[in-house]
Amino acid sequence: MTVSSHNDNPCLECGACCAFFRVSFYWAEADDATPGGVPAELTEDFNNTYRFMKGTGGPVPRCAALRGEIGGSVFCSIHSRRPSPCRNFTLSFSSGERNERCDKARAAHGLPPMSPHD
Repeated sequence: MTVSSHNDNPCLECGACCAFFRVSFYWAEADDATPGGVPAELTEDFNNTYRFMKGTGGPVPRCAALRGEIGGSVFCSIHSRRPSPCRNFTLSFSSGERNERCDKARAAHGLPPMSPHD
């Protein structure tokens, strides 16, 4: 996989959100319920309704699908099959608004917050 430059997609030089939050989603998003869904082998049961991505349930989360070095060069190994929380997460200023959750994840990894110019 060729990784784009920061100008094309800043997320490919970050990955902080994938190593900061628990990624919980409705159980039926997984491929054992929905063909083409999130690979079930990369999930764990949270309760009867939700699952979460392996690696994101502990005190030092890092999604099992994340490849690369936070703040360096990263990518999601299941990008086209990622769960809804990942699909819905927005880069700070990607739509003109600050996303405090993005900035908080970046700060936890020693990365500066995004700016409107990034």
